[in-house]
Amino acid sequence: MNVQVEDTPAATTPHRAQPAVNSRPVNISSVRHISPFRYPGGKTWLVPTIVAWLKNRSIRPSSLVDPFTGGGSIPLSLLREDLTDRIILGDIDPGVGAVWECILSSENSELRRQIRNFTVSRETVVSTLEEKPESRLGLAFQTLLRNRTSRGGILAPGSNLLMSGEKGRGVASRWYPVTLDNRLSLLDTLRPRIEFTQGDAFSLIEKHMNSPDAAFFIDPPYTAGEGKRAGRRLYKYNDIDHDKLFSTLKKAAGLVLMTYDDCPEVIELAGSSGFQFERVSMRNTHHVKSFELLISNFAEYSTNGQSTESTEAHQNANSEK
Repeated sequence: MNVQVEDTPAATTPHRAQPAVNSRPVNISSVRHISPFRYPGGKTWLVPTIVAWLKNRSIRPSSLVDPFTGGGSIPLSLLREDLTDRIILGDIDPGVGAVWECILSSENSELRRQIRNFTVSRETVVSTLEEKPESRLGLAFQTLLRNRTSRGGILAPGSNLLMSGEKGRGVASRWYPVTLDNRLSLLDTLRPRIEFTQGDAFSLIEKHMNSPDAAFFIDPPYTAGEGKRAGRRLYKYNDIDHDKLFSTLKKAAGLVLMTYDDCPEVIELAGSSGFQFERVSMRNTHHVKSFELLISNFAEYSTNGQSTESTEAHQNANSEK
């Protein structure tokens, strides 16, 4: 997927995009993954852009709030770059929540042990996923296993297991026990700087919206408008009140950066709420061009003309939100 940021004109015309200028590609393969997840709709490709965004700002947020965390590639990358003191994560999905809660607790070592000792085959994966977890740790392991062995990392009901997968390895294609062990070990060292809450996104937003030192990264399921609305297919918990989300975030005292599907309804919401936006053009391996939106509550958004560039196949293999 080729990704290119397109500059937006002045604040008086927030919903008209201009062609990109001075684009400089950033190879997505240079982005180091920390998250244990591989996530549909992941934003790994956007990491260099958002890192540049924060590095170019005079104010360093003391915290970054991500209420739709999923795999958390953006907040984890910003924490690794020391662009914020701490990250505050949240997700409504109980399975995703169990993973983060175990990672950020004394159960981290036991989760790593289970990952290392699991013998992956189609039979063992099917058997494990059919079990009813009896503990938070059991749910966390099952969620990670489903994520790493399902097509596209999709956790929603009806998702299918990988068939041939990478080099014919089937369900083992994305099950990397040593890599996962290393990532969970690294996250354990960052535990004092990470907070996670399993629950409603709005509650987490409202808890921090009056703090000027808190920045928000918002990447909700794409279910607004009448477009492709991929979020309904990709996520189990996809029912979002987008009007409420915009009306709430426009009152935030700190910085806000949102990513959204490019559709007229979202553009209207952004304009009526006083947000700026930029269109991000993407071209997949079939040369079909589409767009996403970067929406913010500040006019001086800048990425130094950088753009991210990857093939769709590379992103599907490596996007770990």
